[in-house]
Amino acid sequence: MHALETRELSVSYGDQYIFQDLNLSIDKGKVTALIGSNGCGKSTLLRTMARLLKPQRGNVLLEGDSIATLPTKEVAKRMALLPQGPTAPEGLTVLQLVKQGRYPYQTWLQQWSKEDERFVKLALETTGLTELAERTVDSLSGGQRQRAWIAMILAQGTDIVLLDEPTTYLDLTHQIEVLDLLFELNAREQRTIVMVLHDINLACRYAHRIVAIQDNKVFAEGPPEDVVTASMIEAVFHMKSRIIPDPLFGTPMCIPYGNGRTLA
Repeated sequence: MHALETRELSVSYGDQYIFQDLNLSIDKGKVTALIGSNGCGKSTLLRTMARLLKPQRGNVLLEGDSIATLPTKEVAKRMALLPQGPTAPEGLTVLQLVKQGRYPYQTWLQQWSKEDERFVKLALETTGLTELAERTVDSLSGGQRQRAWIAMILAQGTDIVLLDEPTTYLDLTHQIEVLDLLFELNAREQRTIVMVLHDINLACRYAHRIVAIQDNKVFAEGPPEDVVTASMIEAVFHMKSRIIPDPLFGTPMCIPYGNGRTLA
């Protein structure tokens, strides 16, 4: 069974279709990276799979179940989404933010429980934020802040995690820190992770599967070594490049050189 599937999915903004009749399967227990040029529909696809956008036609299946028919809290117990550039209210502490991840489990009959406490504690430990729990989110560095948001979705306790550009606005050190954390979560807990990434080389390094989107459709999908080729880079990004093995990891490494210069 796949973690997520789209079947004949069509999504539009007004009269303009972003996707039409899109079929895509996300492997359970794997890391999948969505790549493509700006405006190609990566974030729209992620938001539709998370049920934040309603498709005009077609369906999204969450572990085999039509997501449109599931109660909101049931979806939130099975899948978490970290949007691009999330913001927290001023003065909110890390602990208060992470506790928000337990909202799907709160009812009139059952408020805060020992189980909630356990998940929050584990999320803080996993992301290395235990010592910063009482700090306000707005006082953290960029990397720490992003880890706090990831801790919140970990506290949600879902097997599927969607992240929209989780490394945006982070320097290289914090990008690697965040991606290492996500990779370790997948390796240790087999969580399904789907993320939109701009850096093709980091996508190849951390993802088991790459989905390249071009002109609002899936151009190619599969293991990085099958998808990331010079011809794909030219078709999807309109950029000439050379693809070589990453000297450290052996994954494809894209060296772009554009149209202004030629290779020696």
